[in-house]
Amino acid sequence: MNLRLPKLLLYLLGGLLALNLIQAYFTELIFDEAYYWHFSKELAWGYFDHPPMVAWITAISGLFFEGELGVRFISCLLSVGTWILLWSMIDDQRKKDFVPHFFVLVFSMTLMHAYGFLTLPDTPLLFFTALFLWVYKKFLDKNSLARALILGIVMACLMYSKYHAMLVIMFVLLSNLKLLTNKYAWAAVACALFFYIPHFFWLFESDFVGVKYHLFGRPTYGYDFTKNTLAFLLNFLALFGFTFPFIYYALFKTKVSNKFTRALVFLTYGFVLFFFVSSFSRVVQAQWLVVISIPLVILVYNFMLENENTKKWIFRLGILNIVILLFLRIGLVHEELFPIHYESHGNKKWTSKLRSQIGDTPIVFENSYRRASMYSFYTGIETYSLNNLFYRKNQYSLDQSEAKVRHERVLYVSEYIEKGDIEYTQGDGKILRGDYMEDFESFRKLKCEVERGSFSPGSDKGVVLKVFNPYGFDIDLKKIEFGLVYLDKYRKVIEIYDLKTVRSAKKISFLKSNETSEFTFKLPRMVFKPTYLRIGISENGLPYGLNGENKRLD
Repeated sequence: MNLRLPKLLLYLLGGLLALNLIQAYFTELIFDEAYYWHFSKELAWGYFDHPPMVAWITAISGLFFEGELGVRFISCLLSVGTWILLWSMIDDQRKKDFVPHFFVLVFSMTLMHAYGFLTLPDTPLLFFTALFLWVYKKFLDKNSLARALILGIVMACLMYSKYHAMLVIMFVLLSNLKLLTNKYAWAAVACALFFYIPHFFWLFESDFVGVKYHLFGRPTYGYDFTKNTLAFLLNFLALFGFTFPFIYYALFKTKVSNKFTRALVFLTYGFVLFFFVSSFSRVVQAQWLVVISIPLVILVYNFMLENENTKKWIFRLGILNIVILLFLRIGLVHEELFPIHYESHGNKKWTSKLRSQIGDTPIVFENSYRRASMYSFYTGIETYSLNNLFYRKNQYSLDQSEAKVRHERVLYVSEYIEKGDIEYTQGDGKILRGDYMEDFESFRKLKCEVERGSFSPGSDKGVVLKVFNPYGFDIDLKKIEFGLVYLDKYRKVIEIYDLKTVRSAKKISFLKSNETSEFTFKLPRMVFKPTYLRIGISENGLPYGLNGENKRLD
Protein backbone atom coordinates (compact mmCIF):
# COMPACT_ATOMS: atom_id res chain seq x y z
CA MET A 1 0.00 0.00 0.00
CA ASN A 2 2.34 2.70 -1.25
CA LEU A 3 1.78 5.99 -3.00
CA ARG A 4 3.93 5.30 -6.06
CA LEU A 5 1.81 5.89 -9.15
CA PRO A 6 2.15 4.59 -12.73
CA LYS A 7 3.14 7.25 -15.24
CA LEU A 8 -0.15 6.90 -17.13
CA LEU A 9 -2.12 7.55 -13.94
CA LEU A 10 0.07 10.56 -13.16
CA TYR A 11 -0.66 12.01 -16.60
CA LEU A 12 -4.38 11.36 -16.18
CA LEU A 13 -4.42 12.92 -12.72
CA GLY A 14 -2.49 15.91 -14.05
CA GLY A 15 -5.13 16.33 -16.76
CA LEU A 16 -7.87 15.94 -14.16
CA LEU A 17 -6.33 18.65 -11.98
CA ALA A 18 -5.96 20.98 -14.95
CA LEU A 19 -9.59 20.37 -15.96
CA ASN A 20 -10.87 21.03 -12.44
CA LEU A 21 -8.80 24.20 -12.07
CA ILE A 22 -10.10 25.53 -15.39
CA GLN A 23 -13.65 24.60 -14.42
CA ALA A 24 -13.21 26.22 -11.01
CA TYR A 25 -11.97 29.43 -12.63
CA PHE A 26 -14.70 29.83 -15.26
CA THR A 27 -17.76 28.51 -13.39
CA GLU A 28 -19.64 31.07 -11.31
CA LEU A 29 -20.25 30.17 -7.68
CA ILE A 30 -23.36 28.27 -6.68
CA PHE A 31 -25.29 29.68 -3.72
CA ASP A 32 -23.98 27.22 -1.12
CA GLU A 33 -20.39 28.02 -2.10
CA ALA A 34 -21.07 31.72 -1.66
CA TYR A 35 -22.57 30.96 1.75
CA TYR A 36 -19.49 28.99 2.81
CA TRP A 37 -17.30 31.82 1.49
CA HIS A 38 -19.28 34.02 3.88
CA PHE A 39 -18.29 31.60 6.66
CA SER A 40 -14.64 32.10 5.80
CA LYS A 41 -14.85 35.86 6.34
CA GLU A 42 -14.97 35.20 10.11
CA LEU A 43 -12.94 32.07 10.85
CA ALA A 44 -14.22 30.13 13.82
CA TRP A 45 -14.37 26.63 15.30
CA GLY A 46 -17.90 26.12 14.07
CA TYR A 47 -20.75 27.57 12.05
CA PHE A 48 -24.51 27.36 12.21
CA ASP A 49 -24.97 24.73 9.51
CA HIS A 50 -21.71 22.78 9.55
CA PRO A 51 -18.38 22.19 11.27
CA PRO A 52 -15.63 24.59 10.12
CA MET A 53 -13.56 22.59 7.59
CA VAL A 54 -15.35 24.03 4.55
CA ALA A 55 -14.64 27.57 5.80
CA TRP A 56 -11.00 26.73 6.48
CA ILE A 57 -10.29 25.34 3.01
CA THR A 58 -12.09 28.32 1.47
CA ALA A 59 -9.94 30.73 3.46
CA ILE A 60 -6.75 28.88 2.47
CA SER A 61 -7.80 28.95 -1.19
CA GLY A 62 -8.18 32.72 -0.91
CA LEU A 63 -4.54 33.03 0.09
CA PHE A 64 -3.51 31.83 -3.37
CA PHE A 65 -6.12 33.20 -5.76
CA GLU A 66 -9.00 35.65 -6.02
CA GLY A 67 -12.48 35.16 -7.41
CA GLU A 68 -14.03 31.75 -7.89
CA LEU A 69 -10.69 29.96 -7.94
CA GLY A 70 -9.93 31.66 -4.62
CA VAL A 71 -12.85 29.66 -3.21
CA ARG A 72 -12.14 26.35 -4.96
CA PHE A 73 -8.38 25.90 -5.27
CA ILE A 74 -7.92 23.60 -2.26
CA SER A 75 -10.97 21.57 -3.31
CA CYS A 76 -9.25 20.79 -6.62
CA LEU A 77 -6.18 19.56 -4.75
CA LEU A 78 -8.24 17.48 -2.31
CA SER A 79 -10.00 15.81 -5.21
CA VAL A 80 -6.74 14.60 -6.74
CA GLY A 81 -5.58 13.53 -3.28
CA THR A 82 -8.73 11.42 -2.92
CA TRP A 83 -7.98 9.63 -6.20
CA ILE A 84 -4.39 8.88 -5.12
CA LEU A 85 -5.57 7.43 -1.81
CA LEU A 86 -8.16 5.26 -3.56
CA TRP A 87 -5.55 3.88 -5.93
CA SER A 88 -3.20 3.17 -3.04
CA MET A 89 -5.79 1.10 -1.19
CA ILE A 90 -6.05 -1.42 -4.02
CA ASP A 91 -3.56 -4.20 -3.34
CA ASP A 92 -4.01 -6.28 -6.50
CA GLN A 93 -0.86 -5.73 -8.58
CA ARG A 94 -2.83 -6.28 -11.79
CA LYS A 95 -4.20 -2.78 -11.30
CA LYS A 96 -1.16 -1.33 -13.12
CA ASP A 97 -2.34 -3.03 -16.31
CA PHE A 98 -5.77 -1.44 -16.17
CA VAL A 99 -5.15 2.19 -15.25
CA PRO A 100 -7.71 3.52 -17.81
CA HIS A 101 -10.38 1.31 -16.25
CA PHE A 102 -9.69 2.77 -12.79
CA PHE A 103 -9.82 6.28 -14.18
CA VAL A 104 -13.09 5.67 -16.03
CA LEU A 105 -14.66 4.01 -12.97
CA VAL A 106 -14.03 7.02 -10.73
CA PHE A 107 -14.47 9.72 -13.36
CA SER A 108 -17.87 8.32 -14.37
CA MET A 109 -19.31 8.80 -10.86
CA THR A 110 -21.65 11.78 -10.94
CA LEU A 111 -20.81 13.60 -7.72
CA MET A 112 -17.10 12.82 -7.95
CA HIS A 113 -17.18 15.34 -10.80
CA ALA A 114 -18.99 17.96 -8.75
CA TYR A 115 -16.74 17.59 -5.72
CA GLY A 116 -13.72 17.68 -7.97
CA PHE A 117 -13.91 21.47 -8.02
CA LEU A 118 -16.89 22.73 -5.97
CA THR A 119 -16.19 23.81 -2.40
CA LEU A 120 -18.87 22.17 -0.29
CA PRO A 121 -18.71 20.25 3.03
CA ASP A 122 -18.77 16.95 1.13
CA THR A 123 -15.54 17.85 -0.68
CA PRO A 124 -13.30 17.51 2.42
CA LEU A 125 -15.62 14.75 3.71
CA LEU A 126 -14.73 12.59 0.70
CA PHE A 127 -11.01 13.29 1.04
CA PHE A 128 -10.86 12.59 4.77
CA THR A 129 -13.05 9.49 4.40
CA ALA A 130 -10.49 8.14 1.93
CA LEU A 131 -7.61 9.19 4.19
CA PHE A 132 -9.34 7.66 7.22
CA LEU A 133 -9.72 4.32 5.41
CA TRP A 134 -6.12 4.49 4.16
CA VAL A 135 -4.77 5.04 7.69
CA TYR A 136 -7.18 2.44 9.12
CA LYS A 137 -5.82 -0.11 6.63
CA LYS A 138 -2.31 0.59 7.86
CA PHE A 139 -3.53 0.38 11.45
CA LEU A 140 -4.95 -3.08 10.74
CA ASP A 141 -1.60 -4.17 9.31
CA LYS A 142 0.20 -3.08 12.46
CA ASN A 143 -1.17 -1.61 15.67
CA SER A 144 1.05 1.06 17.15
CA LEU A 145 0.67 4.23 19.16
CA ALA A 146 1.99 6.37 16.31
CA ARG A 147 -0.57 4.97 13.86
CA ALA A 148 -3.30 5.31 16.47
CA LEU A 149 -2.51 9.00 16.95
CA ILE A 150 -2.47 9.61 13.21
CA LEU A 151 -5.79 7.80 12.93
CA GLY A 152 -7.18 10.00 15.69
CA ILE A 153 -6.08 13.20 13.96
CA VAL A 154 -7.68 12.07 10.71
CA MET A 155 -10.88 11.17 12.56
CA ALA A 156 -10.97 14.69 14.00
CA CYS A 157 -10.49 16.18 10.52
CA LEU A 158 -13.27 13.94 9.27
CA MET A 159 -15.63 15.20 11.98
CA TYR A 160 -14.58 18.79 11.29
CA SER A 161 -15.74 18.26 7.69
CA LYS A 162 -19.36 17.24 8.25
CA TYR A 163 -21.45 15.72 11.03
CA HIS A 164 -22.16 12.73 8.76
CA ALA A 165 -18.59 11.70 9.52
CA MET A 166 -19.88 10.05 12.69
CA LEU A 167 -21.62 7.48 10.49
CA VAL A 168 -18.36 6.69 8.70
CA ILE A 169 -16.58 6.04 11.99
CA MET A 170 -19.52 4.15 13.48
CA PHE A 171 -19.95 1.71 10.58
CA VAL A 172 -16.21 0.99 10.43
CA LEU A 173 -16.30 0.26 14.16
CA LEU A 174 -19.30 -2.05 13.74
CA SER A 175 -17.34 -4.00 11.16
CA ASN A 176 -14.66 -4.80 13.75
CA LEU A 177 -16.04 -4.83 17.30
CA LYS A 178 -12.75 -6.22 18.60
CA LEU A 179 -11.54 -2.63 18.40
CA LEU A 180 -13.49 -2.07 21.63
CA THR A 181 -10.84 -4.08 23.46
CA ASN A 182 -7.89 -2.59 21.58
CA LYS A 183 -5.94 -0.04 23.64
CA TYR A 184 -4.55 1.61 20.51
CA ALA A 185 -8.05 2.06 19.09
CA TRP A 186 -9.04 3.81 22.31
CA ALA A 187 -5.94 5.98 22.00
CA ALA A 188 -7.14 6.98 18.52
CA VAL A 189 -10.56 7.90 19.91
CA ALA A 190 -9.01 9.92 22.74
CA CYS A 191 -6.79 11.75 20.26
CA ALA A 192 -9.76 12.54 17.99
CA LEU A 193 -11.83 13.87 20.89
CA PHE A 194 -8.90 15.98 22.11
CA PHE A 195 -8.54 17.73 18.77
CA TYR A 196 -12.33 18.12 18.56
CA ILE A 197 -12.54 19.92 21.91
CA PRO A 198 -12.53 23.43 20.33
CA HIS A 199 -15.64 22.55 18.36
CA PHE A 200 -17.33 21.17 21.48
CA PHE A 201 -16.62 24.47 23.23
CA TRP A 202 -17.98 26.38 20.25
CA LEU A 203 -21.17 24.32 20.34
CA PHE A 204 -21.57 25.02 24.04
CA GLU A 205 -20.92 28.75 23.66
CA SER A 206 -23.42 29.00 20.79
CA ASP A 207 -26.06 27.17 22.85
CA PHE A 208 -25.99 24.28 20.33
CA VAL A 209 -28.09 26.49 18.07
CA GLY A 210 -27.26 24.64 14.85
CA VAL A 211 -27.72 21.21 16.40
CA LYS A 212 -31.08 22.28 17.84
CA TYR A 213 -32.17 23.49 14.44
CA HIS A 214 -31.18 20.30 12.62
CA LEU A 215 -32.80 18.07 15.25
CA PHE A 216 -35.86 20.06 16.29
CA GLY A 217 -36.24 23.22 14.22
CA ARG A 218 -36.57 21.94 10.67
CA PRO A 219 -40.07 21.82 9.19
CA THR A 220 -41.18 18.21 8.75
CA TYR A 221 -43.64 16.80 6.25
CA GLY A 222 -45.95 13.83 6.10
CA TYR A 223 -44.61 10.74 4.40
CA ASP A 224 -44.94 10.76 0.64
CA PHE A 225 -43.67 7.69 -1.24
CA THR A 226 -42.71 9.69 -4.33
CA LYS A 227 -40.89 12.53 -2.51
CA ASN A 228 -39.31 10.33 0.15
CA THR A 229 -38.57 6.71 -0.69
CA LEU A 230 -38.79 6.84 -4.48
CA ALA A 231 -36.63 9.97 -4.57
CA PHE A 232 -34.11 8.19 -2.33
CA LEU A 233 -33.96 5.22 -4.70
CA LEU A 234 -33.52 7.49 -7.73
CA ASN A 235 -30.71 9.39 -6.00
CA PHE A 236 -29.18 6.06 -5.13
CA LEU A 237 -29.07 5.18 -8.83
CA ALA A 238 -28.10 8.66 -10.04
CA LEU A 239 -24.82 8.50 -8.10
CA PHE A 240 -23.39 6.16 -10.75
CA GLY A 241 -25.43 6.84 -13.88
CA PHE A 242 -25.49 4.06 -16.48
CA THR A 243 -22.95 1.95 -14.60
CA PHE A 244 -25.19 1.49 -11.55
CA PRO A 245 -26.35 -2.12 -12.32
CA PHE A 246 -22.75 -3.32 -12.49
CA ILE A 247 -21.63 -1.22 -9.52
CA TYR A 248 -24.24 -2.75 -7.25
CA TYR A 249 -23.78 -6.20 -8.75
CA ALA A 250 -20.09 -6.01 -7.87
CA LEU A 251 -20.99 -4.93 -4.33
CA PHE A 252 -23.45 -7.80 -3.97
CA LYS A 253 -20.92 -10.32 -5.26
CA THR A 254 -18.01 -9.07 -3.15
CA LYS A 255 -16.70 -11.72 -0.76
CA VAL A 256 -15.42 -10.48 2.58
CA SER A 257 -11.93 -11.90 2.91
CA ASN A 258 -10.35 -9.58 5.47
CA LYS A 259 -11.16 -6.89 8.03
CA PHE A 260 -10.55 -4.02 5.64
CA THR A 261 -12.93 -5.35 2.99
CA ARG A 262 -15.44 -5.96 5.77
CA ALA A 263 -15.11 -2.30 6.78
CA LEU A 264 -15.78 -1.18 3.20
CA VAL A 265 -18.85 -3.40 2.92
CA PHE A 266 -20.22 -2.29 6.30
CA LEU A 267 -19.65 1.36 5.42
CA THR A 268 -21.53 1.01 2.12
CA TYR A 269 -24.48 -1.00 3.36
CA GLY A 270 -24.59 1.04 6.57
CA PHE A 271 -25.03 4.34 4.74
CA VAL A 272 -27.60 2.87 2.36
CA LEU A 273 -29.65 1.34 5.19
CA PHE A 274 -29.39 4.42 7.43
CA PHE A 275 -30.66 6.83 4.79
CA PHE A 276 -33.23 4.38 3.47
CA VAL A 277 -34.79 4.33 6.95
CA SER A 278 -34.40 8.12 7.11
CA SER A 279 -36.35 8.48 3.86
CA PHE A 280 -39.53 7.50 5.69
CA SER A 281 -39.35 10.64 7.81
CA ARG A 282 -37.52 13.17 5.59
CA VAL A 283 -36.38 13.83 2.05
CA VAL A 284 -32.88 12.40 1.58
CA GLN A 285 -30.60 14.54 -0.56
CA ALA A 286 -28.30 12.89 -3.09
CA GLN A 287 -25.12 14.32 -1.59
CA TRP A 288 -25.84 12.60 1.74
CA LEU A 289 -25.10 9.30 -0.01
CA VAL A 290 -21.92 10.37 -1.81
CA VAL A 291 -19.64 8.85 0.86
CA ILE A 292 -20.41 5.35 -0.46
CA SER A 293 -18.49 6.29 -3.61
CA ILE A 294 -15.24 5.91 -1.65
CA PRO A 295 -15.59 2.28 -0.48
CA LEU A 296 -17.33 1.30 -3.73
CA VAL A 297 -14.41 2.45 -5.88
CA ILE A 298 -12.15 0.00 -4.03
CA LEU A 299 -14.66 -2.85 -3.93
CA VAL A 300 -15.82 -2.49 -7.52
CA TYR A 301 -12.34 -2.06 -9.01
CA ASN A 302 -11.11 -5.16 -7.20
CA PHE A 303 -14.12 -7.03 -8.59
CA MET A 304 -13.42 -5.68 -12.09
CA LEU A 305 -9.91 -7.14 -11.94
CA GLU A 306 -11.48 -10.55 -11.28
CA ASN A 307 -14.47 -10.33 -13.62
CA GLU A 308 -13.85 -9.59 -17.29
CA ASN A 309 -17.49 -9.01 -18.21
CA THR A 310 -18.05 -6.46 -15.41
CA LYS A 311 -14.80 -4.72 -16.29
CA LYS A 312 -15.83 -4.46 -19.94
CA TRP A 313 -19.32 -3.06 -19.27
CA ILE A 314 -18.30 -0.59 -16.57
CA PHE A 315 -15.63 0.75 -18.93
CA ARG A 316 -18.08 1.14 -21.83
CA LEU A 317 -20.95 2.61 -19.82
CA GLY A 318 -18.52 4.71 -17.81
CA ILE A 319 -17.31 6.42 -20.98
CA LEU A 320 -20.94 7.18 -21.84
CA ASN A 321 -21.38 8.71 -18.38
CA ILE A 322 -18.23 10.78 -18.83
CA VAL A 323 -19.34 12.18 -22.20
CA ILE A 324 -22.64 13.33 -20.70
CA LEU A 325 -21.01 14.72 -17.55
CA LEU A 326 -18.38 16.65 -19.52
CA PHE A 327 -21.12 18.18 -21.65
CA LEU A 328 -22.97 19.22 -18.48
CA ARG A 329 -19.77 20.67 -17.05
CA ILE A 330 -19.45 22.88 -20.12
CA GLY A 331 -23.09 23.83 -19.56
CA LEU A 332 -22.26 25.04 -16.07
CA VAL A 333 -20.28 27.83 -17.75
CA HIS A 334 -22.37 28.30 -20.91
CA GLU A 335 -26.02 28.45 -19.88
CA GLU A 336 -27.34 27.87 -23.39
CA LEU A 337 -25.87 24.34 -23.36
CA PHE A 338 -27.44 23.36 -20.04
CA PRO A 339 -30.90 21.73 -20.16
CA ILE A 340 -32.24 23.96 -17.37
CA HIS A 341 -31.29 27.19 -15.62
CA TYR A 342 -28.78 26.33 -12.92
CA GLU A 343 -27.64 28.42 -9.98
CA SER A 344 -24.16 28.91 -11.44
CA HIS A 345 -25.72 30.95 -14.25
CA GLY A 346 -26.18 34.71 -14.25
CA ASN A 347 -24.96 35.61 -10.76
CA LYS A 348 -22.28 38.04 -11.94
CA LYS A 349 -24.86 39.71 -14.16
CA TRP A 350 -27.61 40.32 -11.61
CA THR A 351 -25.25 41.38 -8.85
CA SER A 352 -23.46 43.77 -11.20
CA LYS A 353 -26.70 45.33 -12.45
CA LEU A 354 -28.02 45.79 -8.93
CA ARG A 355 -24.71 47.30 -7.83
CA SER A 356 -24.88 49.76 -10.75
CA GLN A 357 -28.26 51.00 -9.45
CA ILE A 358 -27.42 51.41 -5.76
CA GLY A 359 -23.65 51.92 -5.64
CA ASP A 360 -22.01 50.96 -2.36
CA THR A 361 -25.24 50.89 -0.34
CA PRO A 362 -25.37 47.81 1.95
CA ILE A 363 -28.27 45.42 1.32
CA VAL A 364 -30.51 43.61 3.79
CA PHE A 365 -32.09 40.60 2.09
CA GLU A 366 -35.23 39.31 3.76
CA ASN A 367 -35.07 35.54 4.35
CA SER A 368 -32.20 34.81 1.97
CA TYR A 369 -28.72 33.94 3.14
CA ARG A 370 -28.19 32.72 -0.43
CA ARG A 371 -28.73 36.10 -2.08
CA ALA A 372 -26.93 37.94 0.70
CA SER A 373 -23.75 35.90 0.42
CA MET A 374 -23.79 35.80 -3.40
CA TYR A 375 -24.19 39.58 -3.70
CA SER A 376 -21.44 40.19 -1.16
CA PHE A 377 -19.04 37.82 -2.94
CA TYR A 378 -19.38 39.46 -6.35
CA THR A 379 -19.53 43.08 -5.18
CA GLY A 380 -17.60 43.20 -1.90
CA ILE A 381 -20.51 45.12 -0.32
CA GLU A 382 -21.76 44.31 3.18
CA THR A 383 -25.02 42.35 3.29
CA TYR A 384 -27.28 40.85 5.90
CA SER A 385 -29.99 38.20 5.84
CA LEU A 386 -32.89 39.29 8.06
CA ASN A 387 -34.58 36.01 9.00
CA ASN A 388 -38.19 35.96 10.14
CA LEU A 389 -40.80 33.47 11.33
CA PHE A 390 -41.38 32.14 7.82
CA TYR A 391 -37.73 31.21 7.34
CA ARG A 392 -34.96 29.70 9.43
CA LYS A 393 -31.89 30.73 11.37
CA ASN A 394 -28.50 30.54 9.66
CA GLN A 395 -24.96 31.89 10.02
CA TYR A 396 -26.25 35.45 9.72
CA SER A 397 -28.08 34.80 13.01
CA LEU A 398 -24.74 34.20 14.75
CA ASP A 399 -22.10 36.39 13.17
CA GLN A 400 -21.49 40.15 13.16
CA SER A 401 -23.28 40.95 9.88
CA GLU A 402 -26.18 42.61 11.69
CA ALA A 403 -23.85 44.99 13.54
CA LYS A 404 -22.15 46.01 10.29
CA VAL A 405 -25.38 47.35 8.79
CA ARG A 406 -26.99 48.73 11.95
CA HIS A 407 -27.77 52.48 11.68
CA GLU A 408 -26.68 52.41 8.03
CA ARG A 409 -28.70 53.50 5.02
CA VAL A 410 -29.57 50.16 3.44
CA LEU A 411 -31.63 48.71 0.61
CA TYR A 412 -34.16 46.29 2.06
CA VAL A 413 -34.95 43.56 -0.50
CA SER A 414 -38.00 41.36 -0.10
CA GLU A 415 -40.13 39.10 -2.28
CA TYR A 416 -43.21 40.80 -0.81
CA ILE A 417 -42.50 44.39 -1.86
CA GLU A 418 -44.92 45.25 -4.68
CA LYS A 419 -43.63 48.70 -5.65
CA GLY A 420 -40.12 49.39 -4.48
CA ASP A 421 -37.49 52.05 -4.91
CA ILE A 422 -35.38 49.53 -6.83
CA GLU A 423 -36.30 46.61 -9.06
CA TYR A 424 -33.95 43.97 -10.47
CA THR A 425 -34.07 40.56 -12.16
CA GLN A 426 -32.13 37.59 -10.81
CA GLY A 427 -30.36 35.05 -12.95
CA ASP A 428 -33.37 32.74 -12.85
CA GLY A 429 -35.63 35.50 -14.18
CA LYS A 430 -37.30 36.24 -10.84
CA ILE A 431 -38.06 39.93 -10.29
CA LEU A 432 -37.31 41.36 -6.83
CA ARG A 433 -37.75 44.82 -5.39
CA GLY A 434 -36.20 46.81 -2.61
CA ASP A 435 -36.92 49.89 -0.50
CA TYR A 436 -34.33 52.20 1.02
CA MET A 437 -34.21 52.45 4.82
CA GLU A 438 -32.35 55.47 6.12
CA ASP A 439 -31.47 54.11 9.57
CA PHE A 440 -31.71 50.32 9.67
CA GLU A 441 -31.90 48.80 13.14
CA SER A 442 -32.67 45.20 14.09
CA PHE A 443 -32.10 43.11 17.23
CA ARG A 444 -32.38 39.54 15.94
CA LYS A 445 -30.14 38.16 18.68
CA LEU A 446 -32.65 38.91 21.44
CA LYS A 447 -33.54 35.59 23.04
CA CYS A 448 -37.06 34.74 24.17
CA GLU A 449 -37.70 31.86 26.55
CA VAL A 450 -41.20 30.77 27.50
CA GLU A 451 -41.18 29.19 30.96
CA ARG A 452 -42.14 25.57 31.08
CA GLY A 453 -45.66 24.95 32.20
CA SER A 454 -49.14 24.28 30.94
CA PHE A 455 -49.71 25.89 27.55
CA SER A 456 -53.40 26.10 26.74
CA PRO A 457 -54.58 28.56 24.03
CA GLY A 458 -57.40 30.76 25.31
CA SER A 459 -56.65 30.08 28.97
CA ASP A 460 -56.83 32.95 31.47
CA LYS A 461 -53.57 31.77 32.96
CA GLY A 462 -50.64 34.04 32.13
CA VAL A 463 -47.55 32.65 30.42
CA VAL A 464 -44.16 33.85 31.64
CA LEU A 465 -41.80 35.13 28.95
CA LYS A 466 -38.13 35.87 29.65
CA VAL A 467 -36.19 38.05 27.23
CA PHE A 468 -32.39 38.19 27.32
CA ASN A 469 -30.55 41.11 25.73
CA PRO A 470 -27.07 39.92 24.62
CA TYR A 471 -26.12 43.27 23.08
CA GLY A 472 -23.71 45.77 24.60
CA PHE A 473 -26.40 48.43 24.79
CA ASP A 474 -29.88 48.88 26.23
CA ILE A 475 -32.90 48.56 23.91
CA ASP A 476 -35.87 50.89 24.19
CA LEU A 477 -39.08 48.86 24.56
CA LYS A 478 -40.82 51.40 22.31
CA LYS A 479 -38.75 50.02 19.41
CA ILE A 480 -39.98 46.44 19.74
CA GLU A 481 -43.22 44.48 19.65
CA PHE A 482 -43.86 40.87 20.58
CA GLY A 483 -45.57 38.34 18.34
CA LEU A 484 -46.67 34.75 18.74
CA VAL A 485 -46.85 32.16 16.00
CA TYR A 486 -48.77 28.91 16.15
CA LEU A 487 -47.37 25.98 14.16
CA ASP A 488 -48.82 22.63 13.13
CA LYS A 489 -47.29 19.23 13.82
CA TYR A 490 -44.98 19.68 10.82
CA ARG A 491 -43.71 22.99 12.29
CA LYS A 492 -45.34 25.01 9.53
CA VAL A 493 -46.83 28.40 10.41
CA ILE A 494 -50.60 28.42 10.95
CA GLU A 495 -51.23 31.87 12.36
CA ILE A 496 -49.32 34.87 13.74
CA TYR A 497 -50.69 37.08 16.52
CA ASP A 498 -49.55 40.51 17.69
CA LEU A 499 -49.19 40.31 21.47
CA LYS A 500 -50.47 43.73 22.43
CA THR A 501 -51.03 42.79 26.10
CA VAL A 502 -47.52 41.72 27.11
CA ARG A 503 -46.84 43.04 30.60
CA SER A 504 -43.48 43.37 32.32
CA ALA A 505 -43.01 42.00 35.84
CA LYS A 506 -41.47 45.35 36.79
CA LYS A 507 -42.14 48.72 35.24
CA ILE A 508 -39.28 49.04 32.78
CA SER A 509 -38.66 51.11 29.68
CA PHE A 510 -35.54 49.31 28.40
CA LEU A 511 -34.18 45.84 27.94
CA LYS A 512 -30.93 46.23 29.87
CA SER A 513 -27.69 45.07 28.27
CA ASN A 514 -26.76 41.47 29.18
CA GLU A 515 -29.77 41.18 31.46
CA THR A 516 -32.98 39.15 31.39
CA SER A 517 -36.36 40.88 31.62
CA GLU A 518 -39.57 39.09 32.54
CA PHE A 519 -42.99 39.54 30.94
CA THR A 520 -46.38 37.79 30.99
CA PHE A 521 -48.96 37.28 28.25
CA LYS A 522 -51.98 35.12 27.48
CA LEU A 523 -52.17 32.58 24.67
CA PRO A 524 -54.70 33.53 21.98
CA ARG A 525 -57.44 31.01 21.26
CA MET A 526 -57.60 29.17 17.90
CA VAL A 527 -60.35 27.27 16.11
CA PHE A 528 -57.91 24.50 15.16
CA LYS A 529 -55.59 23.19 17.81
CA PRO A 530 -51.93 23.97 17.00
CA THR A 531 -49.03 21.75 18.05
CA TYR A 532 -46.28 24.31 18.71
CA LEU A 533 -45.88 27.96 19.60
CA ARG A 534 -42.98 30.32 19.08
CA ILE A 535 -42.26 33.89 20.15
CA GLY A 536 -40.84 36.52 17.83
CA ILE A 537 -39.85 40.16 18.18
CA SER A 538 -40.45 42.91 15.65
CA GLU A 539 -38.02 45.82 15.71
CA ASN A 540 -39.10 49.15 14.26
CA GLY A 541 -41.91 47.53 12.28
CA LEU A 542 -39.78 44.76 10.73
CA PRO A 543 -41.27 41.24 10.38
CA TYR A 544 -41.17 39.12 13.55
CA GLY A 545 -37.86 37.35 14.09
CA LEU A 546 -36.89 33.86 15.25
CA ASN A 547 -36.20 34.87 18.83
CA GLY A 548 -37.71 31.89 20.64
CA GLU A 549 -37.64 28.12 20.30
CA ASN A 550 -40.60 25.96 19.29
CA LYS A 551 -42.59 24.97 22.39
CA ARG A 552 -45.03 22.09 22.32
CA LEU A 553 -48.56 22.89 23.42
CA ASP A 554 -50.79 20.73 25.63
